[in-house]
Amino acid sequence: MSKDNFVKGAAILGLSGLIVKILGAIYRIPLTGLIGTEGMAYYTAAYNVYNLLLAISLAGFPTAIARLISEKRALNNYKGAYQVYSISLWGMFIIGIVSSVLVLIFAKPIVNFMGFSEAYYSMVALVPALLIIPVLSSYRGFFQGTQNMVPFALSQLAEQLLRVAVGYFLAYSLVKIGLAKAAAGATFGASVGSIGALLIVFLFFIMRKRLTQNEIQSSNNNSLDETKTVVKNLLRIAIPITIGASMAPLMGNMDTFFVSNRLASLNYSQAVIDDLYGQLNGMAHSMINFPQAFSTAIAISLVPVMADAFVKKERSRLNQTADMGAKLSLIIALPCGIGMFMLAEPIMALLFPSMGAQRHASSGVLLQILSIGVIFLILNQAYTAMLQSVNKQMIPVKNLFIGLIFKVILSYILIGIAPINIKGAALSTCAAYLIASILNLRDIRKYTSIKMSNIIKISALPLLSTAIMAITVWIVYRLTGMIISSKGLVTLLSIAIGGLIYFVALFATGAITSEDLELIPMGSKMKRFVRR
Repeated sequence: MSKDNFVKGAAILGLSGLIVKILGAIYRIPLTGLIGTEGMAYYTAAYNVYNLLLAISLAGFPTAIARLISEKRALNNYKGAYQVYSISLWGMFIIGIVSSVLVLIFAKPIVNFMGFSEAYYSMVALVPALLIIPVLSSYRGFFQGTQNMVPFALSQLAEQLLRVAVGYFLAYSLVKIGLAKAAAGATFGASVGSIGALLIVFLFFIMRKRLTQNEIQSSNNNSLDETKTVVKNLLRIAIPITIGASMAPLMGNMDTFFVSNRLASLNYSQAVIDDLYGQLNGMAHSMINFPQAFSTAIAISLVPVMADAFVKKERSRLNQTADMGAKLSLIIALPCGIGMFMLAEPIMALLFPSMGAQRHASSGVLLQILSIGVIFLILNQAYTAMLQSVNKQMIPVKNLFIGLIFKVILSYILIGIAPINIKGAALSTCAAYLIASILNLRDIRKYTSIKMSNIIKISALPLLSTAIMAITVWIVYRLTGMIISSKGLVTLLSIAIGGLIYFVALFATGAITSEDLELIPMGSKMKRFVRR
């Protein structure tokens, strides 16, 4: 259990997460072409509520399960680690039943309140997923706690593949009936995907059963806590994390509410409101999911490794892992944020060709704003994971709540200003994550034993590499634009060459060292490639 476990775990989850995000983005392109921005408004309105309910019901529990299991295993108490899993499984099952029944009963009032009544069928289609995913999360938490990220990654892939395939097939089959029904078919893919993911992770659990029994039998430090003690410890960790995790989907639901109501106050028609909201959530937001594939993997992998170091009082390993987490986050966040900012409109035109030049331009502006915000979002995810690892769960909750207050105020003011309109939702989101990330970094230094390197020192070389990439992208886009008439091809070439130059620059500037490569799967082969 060392720094290489963290990096390898992050690499596995990052790769699977990237594939998941690519599939999700690719899925949205033909789906948007099929049901339009109006249909996407129904789809994303239901998903925002769904994500909020998932966050409230279970977001903190996988992390809590993983951390408690990691701590028990660090103390050689494998029987206690298994007890944590057993109790959490039953708890998640109960949560799944309650949340799914509540949504089934109150789906109509919820979508009416949000201002998108046609999203009702999409909400109901997500009910089975609300039942299954809590149980799925308990298994994922178990494997995360053992620092085996393969079942987690494969279940993610299975879930997304089924979601995309089934969702698009149903949307295509139902679009002739109406956009609301087609959007519901698309959302039902999530329910089918969750069933497939549960089967995958359960199979891995059965295959590991003998190893689990051997670990318990060979341990000389096994002990069990009272059930109420385990539940209390789970809730102590999970509740603050759940509150914090609820903030992000709550921001999405606030966007839904404010966009609908504030634009209506400007005398925008419902069709225009649906169109603008579809551009924000159906088009621009889908792009910032790409870098989050890696950043989420980093955050998930940080918790058990740092918790293990914290319990064992290995301060040097704790600090090194924190520095690595921050550096990897910046290596991902900076090029993605700056690259999307520079090529926002061409990316929209490339991925959503049927939407027309006007929507490409307006959604491109939204993507530019959100691309800056994604830098702070990724840093905030890493800082949050660090604080959660050392028993400071409430700090990121408090800081994100402060950011949320700023978002509410800014959203209300900015969306209601006609020249800004829906761009106010994107601007307020950026402000919220900027404030939260600054406060989290301050509190890591102030309230924890983690001694991170100076943020300027950590970010200097990734910034230099990003600057080299940005200059390259700017030159390539303009030169190839003079030679090639296809803007889509010009955009692809700019992204590909910029990505290659950034990869080389990371090694040339020393942002990634040979020691870092040794921690990455197949790192020795990459070292030989880099030398060449």
